[in-house]
Amino acid sequence: MPLELEDIPPEFNLASWVIDRQLDEGRGQRTALVSGDTTVSYADLAALTNRAGHVIRAAGVRPGDRVLLALSDGFEFVAAWYATIKIGAVTAEAYTFLQAKDIAYYLRYSRARLVVADATTIERVREAAADAHVDAVVLVVGVEETELRAGEVAWEAAVREAPDTLEPEPTLRDDIAIWKFTTGSTGAPKAAVHTHSAPRLSAEWYGQQVLGLTADDVVLPVPKLFFGYARDLATLFPFAVGGAGIVFPERSTAERIFDLVERHRPTVLATVPTMMQQMLDLPGADEHDLSALRFCTSAGEALPAPLLGRWMERFGVEVLDGLGSSEVYHVYISQAPGRMRPGTIGRLVPGYTARLVGADGADVGDGEDGELWVQGATAALMYWADRPKSLRTFAGDVVHTGDLLRRDEDGYFTYRGRADDLLKVGGIWVAPAEVEQCLLDHAAVAEAAVAGVARDGLVLTCAYVVARPGHDPGEALADALREHVKRTLSPHKYPREIVFLADLPKTGSGKIDRAAIRGLDGVTES
Repeated sequence: MPLELEDIPPEFNLASWVIDRQLDEGRGQRTALVSGDTTVSYADLAALTNRAGHVIRAAGVRPGDRVLLALSDGFEFVAAWYATIKIGAVTAEAYTFLQAKDIAYYLRYSRARLVVADATTIERVREAAADAHVDAVVLVVGVEETELRAGEVAWEAAVREAPDTLEPEPTLRDDIAIWKFTTGSTGAPKAAVHTHSAPRLSAEWYGQQVLGLTADDVVLPVPKLFFGYARDLATLFPFAVGGAGIVFPERSTAERIFDLVERHRPTVLATVPTMMQQMLDLPGADEHDLSALRFCTSAGEALPAPLLGRWMERFGVEVLDGLGSSEVYHVYISQAPGRMRPGTIGRLVPGYTARLVGADGADVGDGEDGELWVQGATAALMYWADRPKSLRTFAGDVVHTGDLLRRDEDGYFTYRGRADDLLKVGGIWVAPAEVEQCLLDHAAVAEAAVAGVARDGLVLTCAYVVARPGHDPGEALADALREHVKRTLSPHKYPREIVFLADLPKTGSGKIDRAAIRGLDGVTES
């Protein structure tokens, strides 16, 4: 029987269970994290986490307060994440590539008492704080004290002077610990609110019962740690069993991933289909050694069967595709080692039940498409400060996912798309309406519609644009529009393809015909 919520003690602190337990059970000298040439043991990580906890408390953070992490992957990120939870506060992460105006939204929305930034983000955090009119303390990693401003604290100096022991806040298993951001239909991120118990259950159900992680496993994540998929696979699930994770601050590229695999010999690669494609397309890919890998995991976007076939033929390493969400904490449908069924995303992870529901609200049969309603004790409590959306999505521990799936007679699921217009591109949700509005703000654009196009089995954003008179609808304008979106929104939201049309298809009422748009050039709804 899988671990149940009631099996977790009522008084439970996730950070203490993950980190302190390793010392209590004699694993303090085992490797917890690797970055470059530096290795950190569990004892080292516990000390750094405790020091960080004192510093965060000294900044005025109290149980229940939010701490926003806006820093690159490294030991400091992991320590700050666990330290926040250990003192009873709530951790949230901002994408490090966000522009200042987007970080300002996170600050206003979260009302964070403290922001942890670094040299790569501090200027945008400063601009965001001024724009948001917030007075959060900023703890800065990797910046000299002489370069700091009022209200900013140097991480290195503060942590060095803090005690290396810290009693955990006596939190309850149902206390809020983690915000996981998800993108809504307007493009504005909302936080799915999770308790101390959800990661504990997910580590058992997915990390141990499906993946079979042990103390001998070392996990390398392709996405950065601000993605919950990567963070938990590198710094939670292996930690739960005394294993290790690899962290690196640089952008993930095919060359970098090959180098890290060959250098550190991880046993698990937490990847995404886009990176698999890039690794396969890299000249000389055959010369790289992936023999240390037991398997890869894949999530964040659909894994096309042809891509999986090419990967297996080239590298011979299993890829365990899965489906998860911020609302359910992590992966809840997955392939399992030795039981891959290509073309599917696997079966339910232990601990979860599911219904596939048709438009009439009734369950659909095997082989039919239906919206996935998944049930499990890791379901978020709500979306923070969005009661209408919470009521539509959550019904107790049942989550209405908005994903369309099909189930076969053996319980294997196939992903069929989204019930709404959101697109997942490179593992990140993109709201077409937001990109459309951005394009319409450009002086050269009269009309715009954004949809997803299938390219080699992956989903890319495509903008269908009607140019205003006097503007040449050519590649120069397309490049200008891409830069406009990158500059105005965020770099990951720009349309990869732009197609100029004389007119957009319209319905009888004069509205843009979304169905006709999706029928253009292999456009997909997922």
